[in-house]
Parts: sequence; structure tokens; C-alpha cells
Amino acid sequence: MAALSEQDLADIDARLAGTDTLLATEYPGDDGTRQPVHTLYVPADRFTPELPAVFAAQAAAAVEAFGGTAALAEAVGLGHLAGELAPLVDAKLVAEPLEDLRLDFEDGYGARPDAEEDADAVLAAERVAAAVAAGVAPPFIGIRFKCFEAPTRRRGIRTLDLFLSTLASKGPLPDGLVLTLPKVTTVEQVEAMVSLCERFEAVLGLPDGRLRFEVQMETPQLIIAADGSVPVATLLHRANGRVSALHYGTYDYSASLQIAAAYQSMEHPAADYAKQVCQVAVAETGVRLSDGSTNVIPVGEPEHVLAAWQLHARLVRRSLERGYYQGWDLAAEQLPTRYLATYAFYREGFAAAARRLDNYLHGGDASIMDEPATARALARFVVRGLECGAVTAEEVRSATHAEPAELTRLAHPKLITEEA
Repeated sequence: MAALSEQDLADIDARLAGTDTLLATEYPGDDGTRQPVHTLYVPADRFTPELPAVFAAQAAAAVEAFGGTAALAEAVGLGHLAGELAPLVDAKLVAEPLEDLRLDFEDGYGARPDAEEDADAVLAAERVAAAVAAGVAPPFIGIRFKCFEAPTRRRGIRTLDLFLSTLASKGPLPDGLVLTLPKVTTVEQVEAMVSLCERFEAVLGLPDGRLRFEVQMETPQLIIAADGSVPVATLLHRANGRVSALHYGTYDYSASLQIAAAYQSMEHPAADYAKQVCQVAVAETGVRLSDGSTNVIPVGEPEHVLAAWQLHARLVRRSLERGYYQGWDLAAEQLPTRYLATYAFYREGFAAAARRLDNYLHGGDASIMDEPATARALARFVVRGLECGAVTAEEVRSATHAEPAELTRLAHPKLITEEA
């Protein structure tokens, strides 16, 4: 006979009601939607609906000049997979060269006369709408406007206003619309952005909660505030679910710590520390994390091009191994190594992950007993590889004896609850 009464259990439930609510509302887990493997930034006035195709052609030409994708794979240390990677990457550059594109009105655009930026904000929205209507826009696309520090605040808000108002006038907002708030230093700036989103929704007739935004982590004030708190964690829980991602800004953050320009890098110990703080902050919140960029671009002399490709491929792989599944790219010529390194990461781990998933779902190997949490991680790994094109649906079915949709539900249990 149990020693505790129903009242004893009810008392514990009451004691932990606040914890239950906190976990359900503030730590809901990932929602199962696709996360792009990169974000490519271009000055806003350079964007046209043809830009993804132009960038694909530039990337392909750079690789062809080197001797082909298989030769590039060999040169960046992936020769053991060259035969597998080359056709997949070549197909990716044709079908979906850009996964996420940001039209930049901040550092990549600079300070221009107000009339010029006004016109470019309207034109950017018109071109995004045209690209979406024509089916040539990347799956994710949006703008980075100027930050909320006093000198640029009103300019940034006006650009956002003109862009959103124009885009909304063309029809429903694109499903993959992304807004990026840079150089955040305080929680209050995020709260101000939340207020703006609410106001835009009211004025433009958008559904409540339609607008979300990314926060760029580029200042040390977000890691440790004046009072010793960790604002990057706090801001996630003050945004009413509107923050979709944290993006690490390599060079602004490094410069703010007075790291010499020659040593500013995604792999500097200071960068690792900041990203690890962000990684812990976003855990189980549903907010994604993106690494930054390298500004060493593979153009110019052949020796420099090869060294830049090797650096980029290594840094992409490094980020993936540390659990940063997205990063920034700055040029078309970085696309080949973005996909080579990303595809190699998923293909190298696919066979083992698929075998363990097959065993978890169907049994057969008593020597491996994966727990549900491990199975979810294995499924997330395979699903990520499938979404970006590193593995095919047929490979997944053959190796796991499961449909991709079944693995998606295993990777994201929240989807089962929502579907029910």
C-alpha cells in the first residue's frame, strides 16, 4: 500500500506548478521547422530576383576554373568522399544555391542619404515580392536594418517600416521572411523591437505573432551586463516568443574586445566563449543559433583562392562539430565549400546514425540500447542532412527502414502534440 495520499501528490503538483508553466512556455523545444545551413549577406541595393542564379553561376565558374567540384573536395581534405559529394553539391548549386539571403541595410550598405535609403527599402520589398512570386527566391529571405543605438535608430526603423509596408501591400508576407536586428546591447532594445512588431501587425492587418526577428550577438554587453547578469539569456524570455535566432557577429564582437584585426576569427577563444554562452542560453527554447563569417574570400590569385577555400571548409566543419548548424557567407565563391563541408559532415555520420535509428525503431542489435533522448538527437542529425540535400530521401528509407516524416516526428516530439 502506497504511503502517500492523493493530497500529498496534489501538494507537490501545486508546489511545482510554476516550474511546469516555465518549462512549457519558456523551454518548448525546437518546433521542427527547417533551419538553413547558412545566411548570405548582400548589400540591399544589389539584390534582384536573378541574384541567386547569378551567384550560382559565379560559384560554378570558380569551381570549374579550379578543375571541378571533385578536385575542390580533394583540395580541402574531402577526397575520400569526392565521388559522393561532387554530384550532390553540383545539383545544389543549380536547384537551391542560396538557402537564406539577407538584404543588408547595415554595415554592407553603409550610411547614405535618407532619400536614397528610402527608395532602396521600397525597391528591396518590391524585388523580394517579385522573386517570391516567380518562385526564384531562396526559402528564407529578409533584411538586416540598422541597429537601435541612438544615431541609427530612427533610420533603421524607417527602413523596416518602408520594407514591411511595401511588402505587405503586395500580398501575404513570404513564409520565409526573416528580419535581423543587429548590434544589440540590452534587453530593452529587444523589448522595443517586440513592441514595433506588435505595432506593425496592428497597422498592417497582420495576424498576432506573425513577425519574428533574429538578434545579432555582436557586443560584450549581451554576454555580461553591468550588473553581472547574462542579458543574452534574459532577452529570449522577454521577447514573447518573437526571437527566432541568435547570430554571432565575428568582427564587431572581436573588435569590441580589442582583439587585433589579424587575430579576429570565428575560432578565437573569445568567440568560442561567447558562442558557448549563447548555446546554453538558447537550449530547449526553440531559438536557433548561427555562427558568424570569415572575411577571407576565395578570389584573386590561385594560391589565395585555395587557401581561402581550405580555411572556409575547415571553419564550416568546426562550427558543425560544435553544434552551430548555420553560419554566415559573404560571397558566391564561398558556396561550394559551404556545401562540401556541410555535406561531408552529414554523410560521414549518416551510416552510423541510420543504423542506430533502425535498431531503435525496429530492434535487432541487442548490443546497442539508445535512450529516447539519444534517438531524438540521431533523428535530428539525419533530418538536418536530408533538409539541406546532403542525403536523399531514398538513402534515408533504405538505411533506417523508416519514412522521413517518421524521423521528423521522432526528432521533434512537439510536432506529434500539435498534429494531435
